[in-house]
Amino acid sequence: MAFRRYRALPQGEVTVEEFRAWLGQYDADGDGRISREELQRALRSLNLWFAWWKARAGVRAADANRDGAVHGDDEVARLFAFAQRHLNVKIAELGSSSYY
Repeated sequence: MAFRRYRALPQGEVTVEEFRAWLGQYDADGDGRISREELQRALRSLNLWFAWWKARAGVRAADANRDGAVHGDDEVARLFAFAQRHLNVKIAELGSSSYY
């Protein structure tokens, strides 16, 4: 399945698919999981202050099985909730497509 690439997170409201496509760019090892380091790179691309801290907090909030990475629909949904609450990302729709 092909995803559009976003160098920066699209402005305004984003769909779940756009958020996943943007985040997928930072899956450096291609394992379908987003580690703290990969999330930190994604947040740095947005020029956020304290990206290392926000990445750590995001993975802690989303990582239900405590394996150190975000993957699976449940954990991705938790990361969306974290992004909405703490990073001011506006998710337009909560689709059910699975990428991680």
